[in-house]
Amino acid sequence: MKNKTLQLATAAAEKIVKDEKLELPIDVFALAEQNNIIVEPKPIEAKGVSGMLLRYGDDFTIVYATHIKNEGFQRFSIAHELGHYFLPSHPDSVFRDSNIHESHAGFCSHNQIELEADHFAAGLLMPKSLFIKEAGKFQDGLIAIENLAKICKTSLVASSIRYAGLTDAAVAIIISSGAFVEYSFVSQGMYEFVGYTHLKKGMKIPKNSLTYAFNQHSANIKLVKRENSDTDLIHWFQTDHEISATEEVIGLGTYDKTLTIITANSIDADDNDEWEDPKFRR
Repeated sequence: MKNKTLQLATAAAEKIVKDEKLELPIDVFALAEQNNIIVEPKPIEAKGVSGMLLRYGDDFTIVYATHIKNEGFQRFSIAHELGHYFLPSHPDSVFRDSNIHESHAGFCSHNQIELEADHFAAGLLMPKSLFIKEAGKFQDGLIAIENLAKICKTSLVASSIRYAGLTDAAVAIIISSGAFVEYSFVSQGMYEFVGYTHLKKGMKIPKNSLTYAFNQHSANIKLVKRENSDTDLIHWFQTDHEISATEEVIGLGTYDKTLTIITANSIDADDNDEWEDPKFRR
């Protein structure tokens, strides 16, 4: 079962979007300014964190990372810090020991507070109602994710995770580096296959997969190359039966990782027009 507080964090952001009548792409700079929050970029040579929230008395400043030259990543980092500002329990928590809080946005932390801020950021930049409306215009897989990323001005990674949480198609999102899984998210549809085993951090990528071959050449990642091929869920997730699927792979450039989207071929493909509530899973 999904952590209830993560759902509440997403809902809190979506309420702001609804109450303020915001439209895609959400202007995080304007939202910060409206709340008297200063937003500044970190020097490009300053690495290590995605962003910081600083408090000076009753004044707040957001500082976001620029060493990853990706507008979507930077916008998500700002939205993450806005989560620390807006979520009721966060200021007391993040400023318990000092007036500077450093974050690692992007669903890569196991810290509850950071995960809540990530879910707030996803709900703010990709609110369910607006995201679903746009998603319905595209076919499943990478083409939908890329178009949603452009519309929302979000990174491919953030867009793919949100997509997996909302679509009823059987989809897996895998972030990998070299021969190993960094993390993965799947849609509810994947859990319906008997024998499904979730990919966890540190697990090896199947050697007979397109992703494994793709990752053998660093230029594929740095030059943002892409490939696709047929695959089977039994190779990736140890399902009890062979289930054909499509494997789409794209390099993430300076992020130095690979994004893989696996979409199972649905028997009831014509019925895949329903969407479910967000269910981010790790």
